[in-house]
Amino acid sequence: MHEHLVFLGISLVILGYGLFSKLLGRYNISGPMVFTGVGMILSPLVLGGKPINVNAEAIQIVAEITLIIVLFSDAAALNLTQLKANWRLPTRLLFVALPITIILTTLTGLWFFPNEATLYILLLALILAPTDAALGKIVVSDERIPSTVRNTINVESGLNDGIVFPILLTVLAMISSGADTAQSGWMGYIAQQIFVGALAGAFVGWAGASLMVKALKKGWMEHQYSNLAPIALAIFSFYFAEHFGGNGYIAAFFSGLFLGNTSEVLREHVESFAESEGEFLIMISFLIFGLVFIPATIAYWDLKALFFAVLSLTVLRMLPVVLSFGFFKVDLATRLFFGWFGPRGIASILYILVAVGELGDIKGHEQIFAVASLTIFLSIILHGLSAQPLAVLYSKSHPAKEETAQQSQKQ
Repeated sequence: MHEHLVFLGISLVILGYGLFSKLLGRYNISGPMVFTGVGMILSPLVLGGKPINVNAEAIQIVAEITLIIVLFSDAAALNLTQLKANWRLPTRLLFVALPITIILTTLTGLWFFPNEATLYILLLALILAPTDAALGKIVVSDERIPSTVRNTINVESGLNDGIVFPILLTVLAMISSGADTAQSGWMGYIAQQIFVGALAGAFVGWAGASLMVKALKKGWMEHQYSNLAPIALAIFSFYFAEHFGGNGYIAAFFSGLFLGNTSEVLREHVESFAESEGEFLIMISFLIFGLVFIPATIAYWDLKALFFAVLSLTVLRMLPVVLSFGFFKVDLATRLFFGWFGPRGIASILYILVAVGELGDIKGHEQIFAVASLTIFLSIILHGLSAQPLAVLYSKSHPAKEETAQQSQKQ
């Protein structure tokens, strides 16, 4: 009976939020907030009954498909031509601030949780490293904010999950092998996973895009399949890479990167899918987070976990961002704006589920996963509530029209 209530609840929340999503947005109530909250209401925390297994097959399948689509669509949305023209700010966030954040989070975690294994602390830092622009969607869609700022936040959130994931795989392989040296063979395994995965994904993305472009030009493809075919290609790239010993998720990322930069038309179709069907899967993942993972870890939410979660969302994120721009002509307000809008959302949730799938369980390391879930939970609320007010406040001192005027003067 409980399972039927869950499915009924999912259908009702999708219908209800769909009807009133714009109205709720006026009160700073986001989709992730609603779906996570409904998941908690449908969970044993409220309805009672047995907790749902975090490693249940259905949950892992949803997580797997969602992560494939997220990595693929994020990579496909990345326009390399535009990135070449505006690479300085995203590069600082991705290759300076991100590594510093991971190192600082790991060192802080070792101090907070001295009884935990170093690899698990590093795993926590990696889970919390990627950002999710969707939690501050208003920020990246508000045209009152300069496009440079919005694009930088978008590029960072689109790329950092793909950058972090191979490192996450490495750490999981080390934990699973129970070794911290190359003698166990995990280094060769990871190298194969990354290299074969990237190569297979690049080939599938390029070949698939070439075929689709030809089919569109010849008029062979019905319009309704133009959104579905690229996503089917993403899933195919996953299994194609896995068959040859590569990592399917890395393949999905490179497949999207090559497809999106082979054809602008296909990139638009992927973005169209991501904004509709892809959004549905992402919201279901937030619901699963509230339904399954919060009940599994909430007993371990203590003051130490709360303090670490707050640090993760503020100092451990914002300080590296402020420092990463060095002597760049980026004022402090903009640096803090970038730093705060590094919410932890869908990528972190999916990384948790991938980690649980690889490790089998959270027993013995509940504190680590509890800190991760509390950080994500706080981010869903705090970034959801603050996105619109802070976007309005920032746009008053940094209006987009000033950026346009400066560009006109340069020309």
